[in-house]
Amino acid sequence: MSESALYVVATPIGNLQDMSQRAVEVLKNAEVIAAEDTRHSARLMAHFNINTRLISVHDHNERQRIDSILDLLRAGNSVALISDAGTPLISDPGFVVVRAVREAGFKVVPVPGCAAFVAALSAAGLPSDRFAFEGFPPAKRNARQQYYQEQSSESRTLIFYESPHRVLESLKDMSDAMGADRQVVVARELTKTFETIHSAPLAELIDWMAADHNQQKGEFVLLVHGKPKPEAGVVDNNVEHVLDVLLAELPVKQASALASKITGVKKNLLYKLALEKADS
Repeated sequence: MSESALYVVATPIGNLQDMSQRAVEVLKNAEVIAAEDTRHSARLMAHFNINTRLISVHDHNERQRIDSILDLLRAGNSVALISDAGTPLISDPGFVVVRAVREAGFKVVPVPGCAAFVAALSAAGLPSDRFAFEGFPPAKRNARQQYYQEQSSESRTLIFYESPHRVLESLKDMSDAMGADRQVVVARELTKTFETIHSAPLAELIDWMAADHNQQKGEFVLLVHGKPKPEAGVVDNNVEHVLDVLLAELPVKQASALASKITGVKKNLLYKLALEKADS
């Protein structure tokens, strides 16, 4: 590493054999490693015989560390940024530091590797052409229920992280908001000894997890099949309800036109359905 730069280095999420040779070399040659938890990362460094000095950069001190990191870069040194596991900034600290380093005109170099949600998506068997990574849902139940309700109509595959002490209640809230038949994949303890990837409709998934307390332990990725888009020519129950309400007050033509504006469904399709309702 001839030029000073901030290297954003991915580390294993469980299996240490997933550590890349490039990541090891970057960490060995950096002046300093900025780690989320220096005690946790010290074990990883010892395994790979990396003796670089560690400093802590976490949620509570990230802004305070910026000046010292910039001073190191100005002096021509390189700094490596790591989290406890996986890729930094993915539901982990680091965004504030990366932004400050870029704004100061220094290079930021990604050293890619593990990310739990990418690993889970690759093995889940859910549509992966379009997806939304949402990180952790709200911890409080009322906020979480509202949050899942807001996400319930999303057609992309949804990906969440969840903690072990909340995962079962979180799945129950998800079922209430999205329906008991929504297909969900639980990916637990990825790359570790007790790795589990289990797919089922939410009702079955909740019973499966409740029956085995061991399945409520570890690191979780929850992957949710997006809401299927209605088939062409098919009007779902919510749209039909809007049309029925408007037909009770307006002529067929006006009701179908207004229902189209409200729901986004084609006017001709709603007009045809309104005529059928008027004739029945």
